[in-house]
Amino acid sequence: MSEQPTTPNTPDYLTSLNNNGTDDSLKAVLREDEEFVMAVKEVKGAAQNVTSSAGEFTKKIVTNGPNIIKRFSSAFVSKEMREDLVQRKQYYKSDWLDAFSHKRQCVPAILFLYFACLAPVVSFGTISSQITEGAIGVMEFFLASGTAGMAYSVLSGQPMAFIAPTGLTLAFISGLFRLCTIRNIAFLPVYTWVGLWTGFFMTILGLRGSSKFIRYCTRFTDEVFNGLLSFNFLYEAISSLRRNFLLADPSNLSMPFLSLTIALGTYWSTMRIIALQTSIYFSQRIRKIAKDFGPVAIIFAFAALNNMQWIKKFQVPTLVVPSTFQLAEGRKFLVPFMSAPIQTRLLCALPALLLTALCFMDQNISVRVVNNPDNKLKKGSAYNVDMVALGLITTVLSLFGLPWMCGATVQSMNHVKALTTVKFDEETKTVEVDSVLETRTTGFIIHALIAGTVLLLPMLRYVPIPVVSGVFLFLGRKLMTGNTFLRRILDAFAEKKRLPREHPINILGRKKMNIFTVVQILCLATLWTFKQNSATAIFFPSVIGMLMLIRSFILPQFFSEKELIALGDPSVKW
Repeated sequence: MSEQPTTPNTPDYLTSLNNNGTDDSLKAVLREDEEFVMAVKEVKGAAQNVTSSAGEFTKKIVTNGPNIIKRFSSAFVSKEMREDLVQRKQYYKSDWLDAFSHKRQCVPAILFLYFACLAPVVSFGTISSQITEGAIGVMEFFLASGTAGMAYSVLSGQPMAFIAPTGLTLAFISGLFRLCTIRNIAFLPVYTWVGLWTGFFMTILGLRGSSKFIRYCTRFTDEVFNGLLSFNFLYEAISSLRRNFLLADPSNLSMPFLSLTIALGTYWSTMRIIALQTSIYFSQRIRKIAKDFGPVAIIFAFAALNNMQWIKKFQVPTLVVPSTFQLAEGRKFLVPFMSAPIQTRLLCALPALLLTALCFMDQNISVRVVNNPDNKLKKGSAYNVDMVALGLITTVLSLFGLPWMCGATVQSMNHVKALTTVKFDEETKTVEVDSVLETRTTGFIIHALIAGTVLLLPMLRYVPIPVVSGVFLFLGRKLMTGNTFLRRILDAFAEKKRLPREHPINILGRKKMNIFTVVQILCLATLWTFKQNSATAIFFPSVIGMLMLIRSFILPQFFSEKELIALGDPSVKW
C-alpha cells in the first residue's frame, strides 16, 4: 500500500491515526484541534484588549487623578474647613518665627505658663489616680499634657489656645470608671474604645465644618460655662486647703494655717504684680518686666521660703510625684483594647457621643474666648482645623490609655494676656490692648517642658502644694474677670442710681434682670450637681447642650429681643 501524503501542518499523532485507517477519528480530532487553536487565539485577543484597556485606564487615572481626588475631597471636606486651611496656611511660618524676634516677651511667658499649666496636671493627675484606683495617674497626665500640647501647637488653627486636662473631662472619666466597675468590665479597654469613637466623631465634625454651629452658643451659655470652669478651679484649691485642717491634729493647727497663709500669699502677690501693669507707678518698662517675671518669681520665692529650716519644721505638704518613670501599675504603653468584645466596642459609641458633646462645647467656647475681638488678634480663626487636630490627638491618647485633653479656657486666656502689649489711651484715660504676639513657639516649648518634667520629678517635690492652690485661686479668679453674669449677681444688691445709665437694671428694672440672672444661676447649679455626682457625671455633657436650647427656645418666650440686647445677649438668627 502506498503511503498517503502528510497534510502540511498536520500533527504527527494525526498522521499516525490516519495511517491506521480511522477516518472518522481523524476528522473528530482535527475538528477539536481547530477549535482549541481558535480558543487560544480568542484568549490572546481578549488579553490584548484587556492590556490595552488597562493601559488606557491607567493613563486616565494618572491624567485625571488630581481632579478625582479634588472632587472627592470637596465632597468630603467642607467649604468651611478648606477656608480655615487657606486662612491659617499663610501665617504658619510666621507663627513659629515671630517668637524669636520677641524673646524678651516670650521667655517670662513660658516660665509662668509652665507653672500655670503644671498645676492642673499634678492636681488632676492626683485626683484621677484616686478615682480610677490607680489606672490613670500623675505620670500619664504629664505625658498626655506635654505631648498633646506640642502636637496641638503644630496642628491647630489657633495656636494661642491651649488644650489641657480639665475638671470636666475628669468628671466624665470618673463616671465612666464607675460604670465599668458596676458592670464588672475592664476599664482601660473601654476607655480606649470610647476615646477612639470620640476622636472619630470630632474629626468628622471638623472636616464637615460643624464648628459654624457654635455661633448659636450665645453669651448666656458662654458665661455659665466659664462660671463652671472658674468655680472648679476655686473648688479644687479650697478642697486642698480644707484637707489640711481635716487631717491635722486638732491640738496643733500650725501647719494648716501656715499652708493657708502661703496659698493666700501666692494668690494676693500674683494678683498685685499683674495689676501693676495698669497702675500709675514706675515706668512702663519696669511695669512690663514685673508683669512678665513677677508670677514666676513669686512661685520660686514661696518654694524657697518653705524650704527654710524655721518653716520646714511645720511640714507643709509638697507635691507628691512618682520617684521613677513608669505608667500606673507598671502597665505597658499600648492598651490591649482588642480584648474587649465586639458588642462592647460598638456600645462604647454611646458614651463617646456624650464626650464628643463635652469636647465640642469646651473646645469651641475656649477658642472663641481667645478669638474675642477685644483681644485684637490679627491672624484669624480656624475652628474646624482645631476640632480635627483635637480629634486626632484624642485618638492617639486613647490608644495609650492617656487622659483626654480639651480646650483650657484659663490657660488659653493667660497665654494671650502674657503675650499682650498694652498702651495708655490719653483720650479715654484707660489702658487698652495694643497688640498680641501670635505664635506657636511658646505653646510648643511650654508643653515640651511639661513632658520633660518626667526627667525632673525629684525637683518638683520642693514645690509646696499651697503654692499650687494659690495659683488655682488666681486662675479661677482671673476667669471671672469680664463675666457679666457673675457681675450681675453682685449688682443685684447695688443702688440703682449708682449704676451706669446703660446698665440692665436701669433699662429693664431690677426684677427683670434678676429673673435672667437666676435662670443662669439655676443652670450653673444643675451643671455643678451633675458634675459632682459620680452617678450622673457621665451624663452632664448633655446638660451643657441643654443651655443652648434654653437660651434659643425658652428665654425668648419671656424676654423681648430688645431686653436680651440690653442684657448683652442678642439672639442669633437661624
